[in-house]
Amino acid sequence: MILRPLAALALAQLLTVPAFGQASPRAAQPAAREAIETATKLAKWQLARIADATHVSRITTETRNPRAWEQAVFWIGMTALADAGADAGADAGADAGADAGKRREIRQAILDMGRANQWLPARRPFHADDLVITQSYLWAAQHGAGAAALAPTRKAFDYVVTHKPRVTLAFYQPPSGYDDTECLTRWCWCDALFMAPPAMIELSRQTGDRRFRDYAMQEYWATTDFLFDPAEHLFYRDSRFFGRRDDKNRKQFWSRGNGWVFASMPRIIPLLAPGSADRIRMEKLFREMAAKLKTLQKADGYWAPSLLAPEDSPPESSGTGFYTYGMAWGIKAGLLDRREYEPVVRRGWTALTRAIQPDGRLGWVQQVSDQPERVEASDTQFYGVGAFLLAATAVAAL
Repeated sequence: MILRPLAALALAQLLTVPAFGQASPRAAQPAAREAIETATKLAKWQLARIADATHVSRITTETRNPRAWEQAVFWIGMTALADAGADAGADAGADAGADAGKRREIRQAILDMGRANQWLPARRPFHADDLVITQSYLWAAQHGAGAAALAPTRKAFDYVVTHKPRVTLAFYQPPSGYDDTECLTRWCWCDALFMAPPAMIELSRQTGDRRFRDYAMQEYWATTDFLFDPAEHLFYRDSRFFGRRDDKNRKQFWSRGNGWVFASMPRIIPLLAPGSADRIRMEKLFREMAAKLKTLQKADGYWAPSLLAPEDSPPESSGTGFYTYGMAWGIKAGLLDRREYEPVVRRGWTALTRAIQPDGRLGWVQQVSDQPERVEASDTQFYGVGAFLLAATAVAAL
C-alpha cells in the first residue's frame, strides 16, 4: 500500500530537479568555470613542457617540431581556450578579472609561438599534417598579430590550389617508406579532414578568396565519398583498412581517426553559408556520425581505440576528447537533441577528467599511430591535450 505514494513522491522530486541544460545561467556558472579552470591548469602543465618532449611516451622527429601536427593541435585547443577563458560563466569583480588575466596569458602564449615559428607551416607543401598549424596563425591574425600572421599561410594555400595534385586517393605505401606514399599530397587518410580544410575555409573568410573554400570542400567530399562506410556510419583511416577484420570478423574503425573527422565539422560548419549545399550535407554527416558514436560509448565514458571492439579495451582520451567536443558543440549549435546527447557528453567529460594523472598530465592518450594500439595510464601527447581543451570549452558553453 505504501509503494504507490512513495513512487509518486520520488517522481515528483525527480521532476523538480532541473537538468543541466535547464539550469539558470547563474547556477551553470560554477560548472562552466570549473571546466575552464581544469583546462587552464592542464594547458599550463603542457606549456611548461612544450620545448621538452621527454614526457611523451613515443617521441618522433615530428614530436619536437613546433610546426608539426602533434604540437599544432595543442595550439588549436589553446585558441579555443583563449576565446572561452573569460566568458565561461564568471560573475564579476575578482573572478572576472582573474579569468580575463588567464585569457590574456593563453592568448600571449599563442602569439609568442607564432612569432617564434615566423608564422610558417611545416616543410611539406601539400601534406595536411604540415598545414594544421596555420589554424592557430589565422586565429592570431584576428587577435593581435595582424597581416604578418596571415601572409605565409596565404602563400602556402595559394600554392596548393594552383598546383592541384593529380593522384588517386588509394593508399599505397612504397618500399621507400611512409612519407613517399603518393596519395599523401591529397587527403587520402581521414585525419587530414581535421588538419587542412578548417584552415583553408577560414582563410577564405578572412581574405574573401573563394578558391580556398572551394578546394577544401571539393577535397573534403572526395575523401568522404572514398573513406566513409555508409553501413557503419564511420570512416576508415585509409584504403588499406577496407578489408581488415579482427579475430571476430569486425571492421576496424580507429577511434582517434574518426575523432579527427568528427571534430573537423564543428570547425567548418559555422564557416559555411546557412542553407548552402555544403552546409546541409555536412550537418547531415555530423548527425549521422553522432548517432552511431553515441551507441559506441562504453559504460566508463570512453570510446574504445577500435570502435567496434569495446571488450577489454583500455581508456583512450584523445578520441574521447574529440567526441565529447563534437557532441557538446552539436547540442549548443542545435544539431543534436540535448536530452538525448547530454548524458553522452557528461560521461565523456567525466572520463576525460579522470584521465588526468597525479602529476598533472593527461593520461591514456594513444601515441602517434594510424590504427588502434595499446594505451597506458602514463601515455600523453600534445594533441591529446588539444582535444581536451576543445572538449572543455564546448562543455563550458553548455
